[in-house]
Order: sequence, then structure tokens, then C-alpha cells
Amino acid sequence: MKKYLVVLIFSIVIFLFNCNNTQKEEKTISNSEIEHVELVEAPVLNLEQANKLANLPLHCINTEYPNRLSQTLGGDEDLKSPTELHPAFYGCFDWHSSVHGHWSLVSLLKSFPNIDNADAIKQKLLNNISKQNIEAEVAYFYGKHNKSYERTYGWAWLLKLAEELYTWDDEIARQLESNLQPLTDLIVGKYIEFLPKLNYPQRVGTHSNTAFGLSFAYDYAETLKDDELKNAIRARALFFYKNDKDCPIIWEPSGSDFLSPCLEEAALMKRLLSLEDYKLWLNDFLPQLKDKNFTIEVGLVSDRTDGYLVHLDGVNFSRAWSLNKIAEDLPEYNHLKNISITHINYSLPSIFGDSYEGGHWLGSFAIYALNSMTQ
Repeated sequence: MKKYLVVLIFSIVIFLFNCNNTQKEEKTISNSEIEHVELVEAPVLNLEQANKLANLPLHCINTEYPNRLSQTLGGDEDLKSPTELHPAFYGCFDWHSSVHGHWSLVSLLKSFPNIDNADAIKQKLLNNISKQNIEAEVAYFYGKHNKSYERTYGWAWLLKLAEELYTWDDEIARQLESNLQPLTDLIVGKYIEFLPKLNYPQRVGTHSNTAFGLSFAYDYAETLKDDELKNAIRARALFFYKNDKDCPIIWEPSGSDFLSPCLEEAALMKRLLSLEDYKLWLNDFLPQLKDKNFTIEVGLVSDRTDGYLVHLDGVNFSRAWSLNKIAEDLPEYNHLKNISITHINYSLPSIFGDSYEGGHWLGSFAIYALNSMTQ
């Protein structure tokens, strides 16, 4: 009996010793691999690519029809053409797509001053974002039924446009920024007024996603040092998201999503928390992301002529920019950049020569995703 007991104890000791060594070995391998993640070939936003991408908004910012106005009618007097209602942002099928179509052109001009037809593009921007046209856009928001118009998706893109103009070192940018300022101020005021009233965030993959709207607005506030807006966003975002855990990313995407609810939230919180606090929060929110073998299938598009199904190209680009934001300054999450690249590479070739259903907006998503690769 004693002999068997000795053998049993010895076996247990050997087992624990081996387990301990295995854990140490696995930890060493993991830490080593963290710093040596080899990225798959990444797409590059170069001059050739920029010229192709510029053609997408150029094709639509002055194309009035087809058009989705998303308008609430108070009477016959509200029945006006898109150019009458929105003289600055009437093209590209809807208001927000027109706004970020203009952002696309500004972003490309800023990065590639020698882009084809640069002078003609600048003139288009000056014609559309004129002082008079912006005054009419502001007046629209003061309409009785328009107080919540484009909340908060269109608001976010308007502030992204304003931020891009602010950071563009060009004489034309100063004029455009000045012309846009009344609408920029209006949207900032709307955010500050609205956020304290919002008791619950919108956790969806489409326009009303709260995290996306707050991320772009926060970027604007940080760049322009608007502390009032920055503090309003920070307070509400922490109230909404600070205690979130175990986001069900396996439920994504829904059939017409163009944003990732889980990843947009994670990208927003990256903007708000210190790196140490963020790592703790992310480990609770999406613990699977730290696994270097983590992967997620791209959003598969079955019909790019369907205005809703083509949204899934958008979810691929928005996942990419969110994953790149999450991995920024966190080498232990570098493996997420490969997933980002895979998502961009799946959707990028398809947006050129695409139907108008995708072409009127996907260029902006592609540019923003490509820009995120270099941050």
C-alpha cells in the first residue's frame, strides 16, 4: 500500500511540474510572437489609388437623382427639390453621403496635392460649400420638423469634414472652413444639447449607432480643442459603456449592417481611456481579441446592386478602421491588423465600377479605412 502511495505522490509531482513548465513555455512563445507578427500584404493608398477613389464622389456630389430625402413633411410648402432643400449637400443619394463625399475629396487633396484635376475639384468644393449654400443648410435644421435630422450619423460626418478642413494647410481650406463654420457650430451645439437627454445608446450596425457618432465627434473636439464637446462626449460614453462586458461579436453582422456595434464601441473607448485602463476594459469587453489566433469572417456581399446588401462592404471597411484603432500602441494586439487588411482587400476591388447603390458612399469608407492603416 505504501509503495502505491509513493508512486501516486511522485506521479502527481511530475504532472504538476510538467504543467507548470508547459504554461511557462506557452507564455514565453506568446510574448515572443507578440512582437513579431508578420502582416499580410497591406493595400496602399497611393496617387493612382487616390485618382480612382476621387472619381466616386466626383460622380455623385452634383448628381441630384435618385435621391432619398429622409424628410418629414409639414405641408405642401415642404415639397421642394433636393437642390432647393440642400444646395450644398444634395447629391450622392442622401445628405450624409454627400457630406462624406465632400470629405473624401478634401482628404484626397490634402494627402495628394497633385491628384488629377485638383483645381477643378477645388472649384467644385467652393461652389458647393459656399457661404450662401451653407446658410440655407443651417436654415433647414431650424425647420419645425428637422431638429433631429441626420442625428447622429450625418452630424458625425459633418464634423469629420470640418476637422479635415481644419487640418488641411491650403488657402482654399481656410475659405471652405469659414463658409462651413455656421453649420459646424450648429452641429456642435446639437451634440451638446442632445447627449444629456440620451439615456440609452443605440447598439446597432447602421446609421444611428451611438459609438460611431461619438467617435467622429470626439476626434473633431480633440483636434480643435473644443473642451465642452469633448467633456460632453466623454461623460456620456463612459456612462453608456464603461461597465460593458462580453460583447456578442459572433452575432455580427446583421443582414444590412455597415458598422460593427462591438468594434465601434471598442474603438471609441480606445479614444477615452488610458492604455492600461483600456486593456483591462477590452479584456472584459472582447476577451477573444487578445488571442493571436482570433479571426472573424468578412461580411459577404451576395448582390452589390442591392442597396442594403451592399452595406456589408461597409462593415468590412468599418471593422478595418476599428481594429486598427484598437491595435494602435498595443503591440500585443498587432495580429488584429491582419484581420483589418483581409477585410479591406475583400471589399476594395469591388467598389470601382460598382453600381450607384454602393458607389455613392463606399469610397469614403474605403479612404477612411486605408488612412487607418498608417496611424
